[in-house]
Amino acid sequence: MAPNRPAAPAPRVHHPLFARFSASADARGGLGALRTELLAGLAGRVVEIGAGNGLNFAHYPSGVTEVVAVEPEPHLRRLAEEAARRAAVPVTVVPGTAEALPGPDGSFDAAVASLVLCTVRDVPAVLAELRRVLRPGGELRFFEHGAADTPGLARVQRGLDRTVWPLLFGGCHTSRAPLAAIGAAGFDLVSYRSFDVPEQGPRLPSSPCVLGTARR
Repeated sequence: MAPNRPAAPAPRVHHPLFARFSASADARGGLGALRTELLAGLAGRVVEIGAGNGLNFAHYPSGVTEVVAVEPEPHLRRLAEEAARRAAVPVTVVPGTAEALPGPDGSFDAAVASLVLCTVRDVPAVLAELRRVLRPGGELRFFEHGAADTPGLARVQRGLDRTVWPLLFGGCHTSRAPLAAIGAAGFDLVSYRSFDVPEQGPRLPSSPCVLGTARR
């Protein structure tokens, strides 16, 4: 096992408006059942990137012995720390970015990426880090939104990504392709399903989602 990497200074991430929006929007969106599905059956040590306000924490099953939750945005990190104190499993919230994760090679049994690959600066670097810290055979659980499968909405997504969407939503991009990126990073896709959020009503630029498991 390689020695732990020295901590690199993390670039400052500060999106106060988006952070406050995120802290309330998730509960209104009714994503609790999806979070339970995402985390079902996990066990051992888990690293979660872009933990946000910590709404995943209540859904970790009892087989998880430790969650190391990385969150760069200060306001969201404070909310995550509060959620960690209420969690049924041990959760440690740490500052930092997904491009430079804490821990030596192969030190986690599972990794969780939940609505975060849309906002990171360098998707391949993030996935390479997740693969590095996972043990051989470890699982990557992902719940992400991404590119639409219809030409009209895909054009809208690309236009928004070039203009206002990243500015309004903390660097979020709607037209990224998480499944392709996960495969290109060397993970083996085990299972996944695609769906819209919300399932009823108009299809939003952020509606197309995918939830699944990949293996190192």
